[in-house]
Amino acid sequence: MPAQPDPVQPQFHLTDIDLPYTPSAVTVDRIPRAMLPAAVAEAASDPDPSNMYMRMCYVLQALGKEDLAMEMQAKALEYRSLYRISTPSSPAVKLLALMGPGSLLENTPLDYVVENSDIRLDLLYVHPDLTLPEDLPEHDVAIVALAESDKNRPLLMSLDALLAHWPRPILNYPLRVLGCARDAVFQQLQDIPNLIVPDVRRCNRAQAMCDGYDYPMTIRPLDTHCGNGLMKINARVELDAYLSNTAGDEFFISEYVDYRSHDGRFRKLRIALIDGQPYLCHLAISDHWVVHYLSSDMQKSDEKRAEEAEMMESFERDFAVRHHLALKTISEKLGLDYVILDCGETRDGRLLLFEADTRGWIHATDPVEIFPYKQMAMQKAFDAFKAMLVSRSQVGRS
Repeated sequence: MPAQPDPVQPQFHLTDIDLPYTPSAVTVDRIPRAMLPAAVAEAASDPDPSNMYMRMCYVLQALGKEDLAMEMQAKALEYRSLYRISTPSSPAVKLLALMGPGSLLENTPLDYVVENSDIRLDLLYVHPDLTLPEDLPEHDVAIVALAESDKNRPLLMSLDALLAHWPRPILNYPLRVLGCARDAVFQQLQDIPNLIVPDVRRCNRAQAMCDGYDYPMTIRPLDTHCGNGLMKINARVELDAYLSNTAGDEFFISEYVDYRSHDGRFRKLRIALIDGQPYLCHLAISDHWVVHYLSSDMQKSDEKRAEEAEMMESFERDFAVRHHLALKTISEKLGLDYVILDCGETRDGRLLLFEADTRGWIHATDPVEIFPYKQMAMQKAFDAFKAMLVSRSQVGRS
């Protein structure tokens, strides 16, 4: 039998491309809300049509006009797929992020991580048919920024083969990103000592209507985040009412774990695992079991902020030490270079993991006069991210 020819490997041409600067989400986030209408007008006056549409996309998302923002993004991507959103004069490292079309929740928000750094960040939006520009920007390391979702799944799976021939080191390989699905996280991490991962199951509407659940439980539509559509269900009648009033054909159903602290409050930590090391990015404290930083009124409570400040100051010698083995094993099993954990602690001291994915938002945009302690903590995470990029780029060229 004649030998089969080797498959044709993709050809990548890296070159120094002069791209215009595109103000991104973090830039818009710094604009006072009252000034956003003026930002729309300023973006509309940009002479570069691709930049104009992409800038409009970011501002409209900040204004909550998601559908219109996605229309602007689609128009921008008709002109070009490459955008430069961080342009230090003498970059220490050049990072290329592989993005997918979609909202801010569908990609890793890296612009917040590299803000005010000497990391050059280019965004390459990858079309579903994997069509790439003839020339790609020279870069030291690339990162898969597409987050896990049913929408992104086909693109992530297709990217995996393409990246096998990529000319530079890759962070967050696509199949590992897919392991961040809520049910996949449970399957991978359920047996780690001193870690609780609630049993999460994906089901369609007909399956969700079947009885046999242990109550209380939680339910949410597929591919939702920030608590959207999430509800605690205490009895069958509540489940029936939820399904009658909630759109969607697929859901995640999970066991409910009561993680109230001894004072009756709920506490959620956001931890960035960067190159395997944990960095605390916020502690939110709430009277409600669905904990989000904004809704927990951290800005209005001196007491809560004092506790967060103490947690950030002691994290490396206390929380990170107590949960070292669990965090280390999570990192090893997920196999991701950069991943965000939302977690808490049970009353008996075990780590409770709510979510692990690459879309989590870490930032230093909180008012310094109210949160002075956060700048140092966040800089540790940002410095670790840069150190990882530098280290991987040097390995890739050795």
